[in-house]
Amino acid sequence: MENNYEKGLVACPVEVALNIIGGKWKGVILYKLRVGTLRFSELKRRMPRVTQRMLTLQLRSLEEDGLVERTIYPEVPPRVEYNLTELGQSLSPVIDQLMVWGVHYQQAQGVSE
Repeated sequence: MENNYEKGLVACPVEVALNIIGGKWKGVILYKLRVGTLRFSELKRRMPRVTQRMLTLQLRSLEEDGLVERTIYPEVPPRVEYNLTELGQSLSPVIDQLMVWGVHYQQAQGVSE
């Protein structure tokens, strides 16, 4: 007997997950933040191919989804730091497996860094 998920009445859990962490930069941001809290400038430096605007948009989206926490310090100039929330940290095993698969794929395709 089909359940509501199989009937298409509720969103596929994989679809939900990919809508939240999908895209070119969100997974990379989550991967970079696994080491701990990073300032915006540190994140940008670790992701040289992303534009500042795109990084800002992706961080805001991850924050809205409850995966990333932003802390603003009232300094001049203002200091902004990002870290994973508990929910964001729960994605670490998934991000680890994506990294392992990415290495495997690169090797299988003969792609080097």
